[in-house]
Amino acid sequence: MNVTPVRNKSSQDKFIYDVIISGAGPVGLFLACELALAKCSVLILEKAENPRSPLKQLPLGIRGLSTPTIEALDRRGLLHELVVPTRLKNPHANAVAGPRRQAGHFAGIPFHDGDIDSSQWTYRLPGSTDTSLVAEMEELETVLTRRAVSTGVEIRRGHPVTDFHQTDDGVTVLSGEHSFKGKWLVGCDGSRSVIRKNGGFEFAGTEPEFTGYTISLDIADPEKLKPGRNLTSTGMYMQSQPGYLMLQDFDGGAFHHSKDPVTLEHVEKTLRRISNTDVTINALHIASTWTDRSRQATAYRNKRILLAGDAAHIHSPLGGQGLNLGMGDAMNLGWKLAATIHGQAPQGLLDSYQTERHPLGAQVLDWSRAQVAIMRPDPHARALNAIIRDLMNTRDGATYMAARVRGVFTSYDFGGGHPLVGRSVPNFELEGGTTIAGLMRDGQGLLLDFDNHASLKTLAIKYGDRIKYVTGPVQQQLGLRAALIRPDGFVVWATDDDVPDQQSISQAAARWFCPI
Repeated sequence: MNVTPVRNKSSQDKFIYDVIISGAGPVGLFLACELALAKCSVLILEKAENPRSPLKQLPLGIRGLSTPTIEALDRRGLLHELVVPTRLKNPHANAVAGPRRQAGHFAGIPFHDGDIDSSQWTYRLPGSTDTSLVAEMEELETVLTRRAVSTGVEIRRGHPVTDFHQTDDGVTVLSGEHSFKGKWLVGCDGSRSVIRKNGGFEFAGTEPEFTGYTISLDIADPEKLKPGRNLTSTGMYMQSQPGYLMLQDFDGGAFHHSKDPVTLEHVEKTLRRISNTDVTINALHIASTWTDRSRQATAYRNKRILLAGDAAHIHSPLGGQGLNLGMGDAMNLGWKLAATIHGQAPQGLLDSYQTERHPLGAQVLDWSRAQVAIMRPDPHARALNAIIRDLMNTRDGATYMAARVRGVFTSYDFGGGHPLVGRSVPNFELEGGTTIAGLMRDGQGLLLDFDNHASLKTLAIKYGDRIKYVTGPVQQQLGLRAALIRPDGFVVWATDDDVPDQQSISQAAARWFCPI
């Protein structure tokens, strides 16, 4: 899928691309879509020749989308294109229909729909998106690739980044015998990121405690294994679908790091030891290993090189938050980098990518470590596991866990006294059925003015097409009178007052947008 790149406007500019992205996974593709939406020229270099992978056909290729990810896709008109694979069984153990349907887990301890009190989740309107959805990785990448190509992004598959060097005004990227030039380089190339390793980034964190296995196989006697997720005295095994297993062997990650092949004999031996059975494997079709190694780049930017997604942070896939964290990186970075490229960024705007996203990444890594801590095959972990299980069986406990797993309360510290500042804007519905999500399709900021103040309209005009002025009544106003929204959907100023404070709104607008 190659298209002609959009050339920079200046004929004297020697760099063909505004941004070169390494990696055509969901994070790299979504970031490319955000940049192309803002009229930036983008090249994606992807090492894989074929975007299809056998691993994506496994339940491992099924991901739960969190609230911020669902909202981001909705705000760019992409959500409706995703096919939710309801034909597939829930990858969690023992899921059943109705109020006891499993809605997620923490360290394998389930919480259920009927136990969640979503009324505690303030600013969630009836017209809001779901707080969680299930999507196939392959389908998500297909949707994002289609959008990227349609907006002029060039994708070169079979082109791994082999080297690069940066100057004060750009980056030269090498892929074998090919050379590409861009103003910026973003590493979205996963946990073994070449961009991170060669770009001068420190990757700090903790070493693994287990080797995880994701396996497609034929078992001669599956009845010897209990269904669902099972913690044992030597590890964990999960059998949630016929022919599919997940294992956790607390070997300190030794087998994963050994790079030995995952053979039928090795899997059978490991499974027998963990399950304490004499189960027999007839055939091994697909197998991959992973660990709970948790590391994070101490900085997400080195001059003209940036990191996003797994290139910036890695952790155990327990709970499936890695994809969502990376998609949030892309949504946060895209509009800021575009504004910087176009000379429309206030001072410090691009640096706020690190300020805002690094703490969220650190939280997810700790969330992952906490799960591993109560899954260890030892008496202390089992005791703590039992206490957490009791808490999660309460309504408040289940609600808290669901909110954390789904990212319902994801927010940034922008200062300001209004409780909505720093949070995702509610999906207000205006007369005629237009929603806030629908108004954000073009990636502009929004100034919502439910009372038609002339002063606010005048302010919006100063910022041209960077801030879209929206006025008129909404169905459920939540007491709000006006709000300023960034292109990524987060509120940077809000008021419940009849007369908005002109100084505070002016300061907020200047902090995030440049006037024309």
